[in-house]
Amino acid sequence: MVWHTVPRPVQLFFPKRIWSGDASDDQVYLTFDDGPVPGVTDFVLNELAKRNQNATFFMVGDNLRKNPILGKEVLESGHAIGNHTLNHLNGWKTDDSVYLQNIQAFDEVLDATLGIQTGLFRPPYGLIRSSQAKNVMNTKKLIMWNVLSGDYDNFISSSRVLTKSIKHTRAGSIILFHDQLKTKDVIRKILPTYLDFLIEKGFKTSLLQ
Repeated sequence: MVWHTVPRPVQLFFPKRIWSGDASDDQVYLTFDDGPVPGVTDFVLNELAKRNQNATFFMVGDNLRKNPILGKEVLESGHAIGNHTLNHLNGWKTDDSVYLQNIQAFDEVLDATLGIQTGLFRPPYGLIRSSQAKNVMNTKKLIMWNVLSGDYDNFISSSRVLTKSIKHTRAGSIILFHDQLKTKDVIRKILPTYLDFLIEKGFKTSLLQ
């Protein structure tokens, strides 16, 4: 089952994690997880560029290491980059020391590949132990979401992904899509229409900082 929006009690239980952004001026925050992946990330970049829209890409370090040119294209296109661990680790299933080292390893790849640092972190699967989160938040903002597209779930139709994403989008929403091979087909079906919806409703895409 996919929760397309995060229940308010869950957000209140973890108040230091960032579930939404500034809602003023009808801002929303597009995010894409797990890239950069050829054939998917470049498609996303092209669709965003057509509409002069911005997004934050939470990259997996190993994917960035394999596709440095595509990572550079994300950066040079004016988008933001966040840490999504080196190997897409599940924090609940990983010892703290290993998990934190994996986050640091991503930072090293980012610096070596693109020459930048990031103050943004999103835990893969949204799963992170409180002890891990406390450590991460000493140096980074822990970015979650309040609109989950469900694009990764093969049991959800593309039309439902689009409908639910539109239904739950509000000013200040942090919307989560994926630029990975698993979502290659569905993202092509839904993203252009969703981005057009944002324009039609007067939403402005902003970068997470």
